Amino acid sequence: MPLQVVSPSPRRKRGASSQAVAPAPTREVILDTAERLFALHGVHGVAVRDLAREMNLTAPSLYNHFPSKLALYDAVLERGLMPIVQLIGEAWQAGAQNPDRIHDTVDSMVAHLAHHPHLARLMQRLLMSESDRAKQWIERRMEPLYREGFQVLSATADGAGWDPEELPHLALGLFGLVFAYFTNTAALRTIAPGLDPLSDRALALQRDFLEKAIYRLIGPQKRANERRKTS
Repeated sequence: MPLQVVSPSPRRKRGASSQAVAPAPTREVILDTAERLFALHGVHGVAVRDLAREMNLTAPSLYNHFPSKLALYDAVLERGLMPIVQLIGEAWQAGAQNPDRIHDTVDSMVAHLAHHPHLARLMQRLLMSESDRAKQWIERRMEPLYREGFQVLSATADGAGWDPEELPHLALGLFGLVFAYFTNTAALRTIAPGLDPLSDRALALQRDFLEKAIYRLIGPQKRANERRKTS
């Protein structure tokens, strides 16, 4: 039998690890991790070392990406919430109660929140916070959006059967309809065993529900007293 020539294995450099070095996390991975931890524990409940440890980094190496924890927090909010602010800002334009406009808005909103499943809970923490930083962010980003939306609701309120004094409640109700589902996904898994709130089927049902509910709230309809007269 002829001899088989086996090439010698390359020598391992002294001190080299036998395990492959994990690639450094990308900016998106850092933001995803921070979004999840900030949503679970709040920005003040998460230390930089906790964030770094979650990604097998050292705290100084994390500072190479973001100069501070609050800078990272701001980046998480900007990435997650600004697309929503822009989306709702566009949806609030004239014709907001159009079924096609509602369909497109809901579809994009649900897709974004499903892609960032911790975002709704993070937003809830932001709105509950009484810190100056949170108030500044809300005033800068969300107050103009609320003002624009309120103007559109004012223009369509009568046709939808709402009195002017009910509009703040309507605006808050619409906000809750969209975000409460994603804020409470953990609770849904507990109280509804077998339900995966982020499955394709569940998300499709949530889209249908939101379209119907929003249209029934802001679409044209008879006022309650008129319906009673004709019944």
